[in-house]
Amino acid sequence: MKAKKMLVALLAMATAASLVAGCGGGDKKSGSSGGEKKFINIATGGTAGVYYPLGGALADILNKNIKGANATAQSTGASVANVNMLKEGQVDVAFIQNDIAYYAVNGVEMFKGKQVKNLKGLATLYPETIQIVTTKNTGIKTIADLKGKRVAVGAAGSGAEANARQILNMAGITYDDIKAQYLSFAEASSALKDGNVDAAFLTAGFPTAAIQDLATQHDVVLVPIDGDLADKLVKKYPYYTKTVIPAKTYNKLDVDVSSVSVKCMLVVTDKMKDDLGYDIVKALYTHLDRMQAAHSIAKMITKKSATEGMSIPLNGGADKYFKEK
Repeated sequence: MKAKKMLVALLAMATAASLVAGCGGGDKKSGSSGGEKKFINIATGGTAGVYYPLGGALADILNKNIKGANATAQSTGASVANVNMLKEGQVDVAFIQNDIAYYAVNGVEMFKGKQVKNLKGLATLYPETIQIVTTKNTGIKTIADLKGKRVAVGAAGSGAEANARQILNMAGITYDDIKAQYLSFAEASSALKDGNVDAAFLTAGFPTAAIQDLATQHDVVLVPIDGDLADKLVKKYPYYTKTVIPAKTYNKLDVDVSSVSVKCMLVVTDKMKDDLGYDIVKALYTHLDRMQAAHSIAKMITKKSATEGMSIPLNGGADKYFKEK
């Protein structure tokens, strides 16, 4: 009986100890100082996309180069979902297109009436290029040629659809002038292949696998966004940057094609302390080889371009790092 009572007492002591350990500061929020754990939850995108492997690489970099960091990357619904996760405090860092971040901070487009004012930028990473794709047999060579045509403009309420609308409007074209079809990326790619649309707006890093696949069956044409149109877009919308899609990016693409891009960026909220923001970008830009090992698009991530297309205010620590020589 005494042995049984002693066993019960020991179990009670062990339970109490475990409860104390569980409340011992391991759940400190990111940005805490000293030797405490810094839990850094990173929101990425779908497991088949680019954000996810880059997020895993970023977590690895932070864990190895920031004292006390405990960073993890999780698959999410990408940009719009990531804004909402930051807003709710479910994550600390998120991969988000810079146009979506702009819409959120300014309460426009899909965030009209749902403004998220406290977002801060850490860095812009690489271009996600607006590619206006068609095939040679349509005869479409310019944006003006899209009038009267069946054009996939992106899923309703998506960032790609906003890109398409802004570009068309700047060229003096409204949806009344075309046969707009609200198709997702995958749907638009399939419709192009089957000839069910004449052209499609796709926002993605190049080369894009779906366009490469299309180019094996059809002569692909990329409609340029250049000259005054590109200048006006960049001037009006701070999240666009000029981009050149090189010749040979796709089969039988024999000339360079001018376009514009939005950018993938890293976003936090004003709850992240400046010292942690500084440590994150410093770790990232001194270990870009790890990002490049995760995905080839990371070759376009450079410190020199880290604020190009920055559409929201910078975290103070990130700003400090980028101003250092």
